[in-house]
Amino acid sequence: MSWTRKLLRVNLTAGTVTEEALNMNWANDYLGQRGLATRYLVEEMDPAADALSPENKLIMATGPLTGTSASTGGRYSVICKSPLTNAIACSNSGGFFGAELKFAGWDMVIFEGKAASPMYLSIENDKATLLPANDLWGKSVWEADKIMRTKHQDPQARIACVGRSAEEGCLYAAVVNDLHRAAGRSGVGTVMASKNLKAVIVRGTLGLGGIHDPKAFAETTKAGKAVLAENAVTGQGLPAYGTQVLMNVINEVGALPTRNMREVQFEGAANVSAEAMAEPRKSDGKPNLTTNGACYSCTIACGRISTVDRTHFSVKDKPEYWINSGGLEYEAAWALGPDTGVDDIDALTYVNFLCNEDGLDPISFGSTVAAAMELFETGAISTAQTDGVELKFGSAEALCWAAEVTAKGEGFGKDLGLGSKRLCEKYGQPQFSMTVKGQEFPAYDPRGIQGIGLAYATSNRGACHLRGYTIASEILGIPEKTDPLESAGKAGLVKAFQDATAAVDSAGLCVFTTFAWGMDDIAPQVDAACEGNWSTEKMMEVGERIWNLEREFNAKAGITGADDTLPDRLLSLPANVGPAAGKVNELDKMLPEYYSARGWNADGSVSAETHQKFGLPG
Repeated sequence: MSWTRKLLRVNLTAGTVTEEALNMNWANDYLGQRGLATRYLVEEMDPAADALSPENKLIMATGPLTGTSASTGGRYSVICKSPLTNAIACSNSGGFFGAELKFAGWDMVIFEGKAASPMYLSIENDKATLLPANDLWGKSVWEADKIMRTKHQDPQARIACVGRSAEEGCLYAAVVNDLHRAAGRSGVGTVMASKNLKAVIVRGTLGLGGIHDPKAFAETTKAGKAVLAENAVTGQGLPAYGTQVLMNVINEVGALPTRNMREVQFEGAANVSAEAMAEPRKSDGKPNLTTNGACYSCTIACGRISTVDRTHFSVKDKPEYWINSGGLEYEAAWALGPDTGVDDIDALTYVNFLCNEDGLDPISFGSTVAAAMELFETGAISTAQTDGVELKFGSAEALCWAAEVTAKGEGFGKDLGLGSKRLCEKYGQPQFSMTVKGQEFPAYDPRGIQGIGLAYATSNRGACHLRGYTIASEILGIPEKTDPLESAGKAGLVKAFQDATAAVDSAGLCVFTTFAWGMDDIAPQVDAACEGNWSTEKMMEVGERIWNLEREFNAKAGITGADDTLPDRLLSLPANVGPAAGKVNELDKMLPEYYSARGWNADGSVSAETHQKFGLPG
């Protein structure tokens, strides 16, 4: 019973904190974290409710392997309805917060209602207390973290917090834990702030007991770690280069979205790549990359710790940023770099620091800036809106300014905080928004990688690579190579990746393990940790059940098959260069096959037969 079998319910309106037993029947069907929390959300709120109303619920959830010795067993998720997309939001984070929550004895925390004034939750094992946060409100994540540590005098406590961007209503604000790890996408931090909840600080000393079969668990996790260590991606590439190893790779295959996805290759990619991060600077002989870092119980250690050149214009008068902190990951580096046309690695690192400090999703932020740059280029906005700043593609100065004003919600930063869909609609050019269901694209162009286009279009949380990472197969050849320029057969591939990822997320593991692990490696670890027969087949069934449950939540929120689409730019404007030159995404060929593979109706709705097959509620 790797679950603690307890959840904490926090009614912010009433100011009460109560303990409840975990619904183990639901745990058997949905496992934990993403799946189980979504089951609670479906049960307890109306999907049609306003995402920023007190009726929305915010759930911080662990999986049964969170806090264990399984490699990467440190994950937790934040689940709610998204203010950015109005769809289901589940944002996953690493670091140490999730494990600490488990060590305190809790599988999840459900926040409901809205506090009358700013509050934060303190958890010390079975003691949980709501405390005033007036002195924290208006502070950045980093500032609030310092204040709370001074108050609680426990260096081993773990903190999850929102920054000023969330307080100011930025629709893609994150929940940041451990200073530079984040539940980053879909505006989960915005929902947290809308409840007047600033932070959660947790200290757990109970440890984790109750592993169903300790001997088998030790054996299976040891074997799993050996597989990770021997794999070229998880044992070599990610530890050495992090996810940034992909920058030059994706550029070479002609699928690196550039200048708001108008182009598919970036001439400055090498300047903001993993290799560039490791190069000594001319100013001080030190590289951008200081070291790599790992989350709790992780044997991959893909995290980046970096510094900004102290002579760079962005920080030369700001010694508070002359620090080692969370460095560029691939998605952030792409959104802040190629998508805006900026190839200044120090500018990108500084902006990434700001995103960590004030809880901005760097993917949505960078993509929104790119859309704003196209609006500026075409005259839809001018220096009258941007306080005189020339918001042009390739301007590192403009990018840094945009991050500063968005983090604080000042001036044009308020518009940037709307996300690209609402920004472009406001200025009469909706076609410039590169989004699905209102969420900005990640770093892979669907014209050069066909399957990821289908994954984006059908993702339950809007455009997302982590809901079905077909890049593993289409580019890296994992578990087998498929042609990225070919659309045939991609429906089955996307479905398999989506279902597997839902199961991995719900277990409490990192999806990066799947570069080396198949479900045959993961299921034995879950089976040894948890009661019940957790076979490979059951894990995949759980993943598929979760996917359908999320789909039904979205349907009740007003999202239909008509929303399973891509921007017209990707469907009608062919790639301009590279291997995919002349190609558009062939979504129209893939989507009907995908619906059929899912057992859905032709309009994309979940059929009565599929609903019954998985025993979905309602």
